[in-house]
Amino acid sequence: MGVQKTTLYDFHKNLGAKFVPFAGYEMPIQYRDGIVKEHINTRQSSGFFDVSHMGQLFLSKNKSLEECLEKIIPLDFKEIKINQSKYSFLINDKGGVIDDLIITRVEGGFNIILNAACKENDIKEIAKCLNSENKYELRNDLSLIALQGPKSETILESIFEGVSQLKFMNGGSFEFQGRKIYITRSGYTGEDGFEISVPNKNVENFTKLLSNEGAKPVGLGARDTLRLEAGLCLYGHELNQDINPIQANLKWAISKRRREEGGFKGWEKIKNDLQNGVSKIRVGIKPTGRIIAREGTKIFSSSGEEIGVITSGTFGPSVNSPVAMGYIKSKFSEINNKILLEVRGKKHEAVVSKLPFYKKSYVK
Repeated sequence: MGVQKTTLYDFHKNLGAKFVPFAGYEMPIQYRDGIVKEHINTRQSSGFFDVSHMGQLFLSKNKSLEECLEKIIPLDFKEIKINQSKYSFLINDKGGVIDDLIITRVEGGFNIILNAACKENDIKEIAKCLNSENKYELRNDLSLIALQGPKSETILESIFEGVSQLKFMNGGSFEFQGRKIYITRSGYTGEDGFEISVPNKNVENFTKLLSNEGAKPVGLGARDTLRLEAGLCLYGHELNQDINPIQANLKWAISKRRREEGGFKGWEKIKNDLQNGVSKIRVGIKPTGRIIAREGTKIFSSSGEEIGVITSGTFGPSVNSPVAMGYIKSKFSEINNKILLEVRGKKHEAVVSKLPFYKKSYVK
């Protein structure tokens, strides 16, 4: 299969987007303003992202669906109210993360948003645990737009009356140009914002409206710096099949009942880590100088012992300093613990930092 394009490819091109291949898609990494300006604009005003490369999977409800899903997703499905979204994971036999995802209970079933690079495999994994009565469909007829930043509510309310009533991690159905669309109040930047699922036929008109209302386009470059400042994991970096949610410092994303009762794949390993602690854990890291420690940078203790590795690192425009995340031996993971980062053969001072680096502003 060749490189795919989202419905908005030409729209991005006309906005001066610079493209990169990402998860099998040709995606805009930045526009004319550049990554830093796009980042700051999202924090101060509002930016929109084309995230249509992600999978929108609809599972139609029947009596056994929730039981099937509970075997591979550590959520308490009975607890999820209609139009409520939850962040969670698909788990493998070792307790490792096959993918992290957002699942929303909607009329007639569940919507699951899957990461682009993982979606084909995710669907196979989900299909394995379903029975013949369960129907599922990857909605390739829909695009997904994320609108993020403090002015997002005002902009979206001018298009859809009532959208301002949505609380964080809740959604609802609205109408656009005679078609039904679904909006959740969520996102992955540390800002208030929305994710809007729009039919491909209407997405360009919708995106033009956002532009006219003052939202600016944002590419993958600023999407990465925004999520890193917000201390949010990126699949393939902080999360993979060999890392479990406890090591990733995400045990909150396993429902309370499931942490106590288990009953999902990989439970033995996760139970052991919950009870006895983990040998390595994800932490925030702040270099003391201006050095940027990229993915793969080795981490050492102040006495020179190799203790871990950086999984993501960049310069954080909103905090005006380099920021990073990585995995280190748990005994070195105390906040403000001094560590060393090896960049280009030289060791540089850094400290273990509280996450997020940038304070989130969600509407609860």
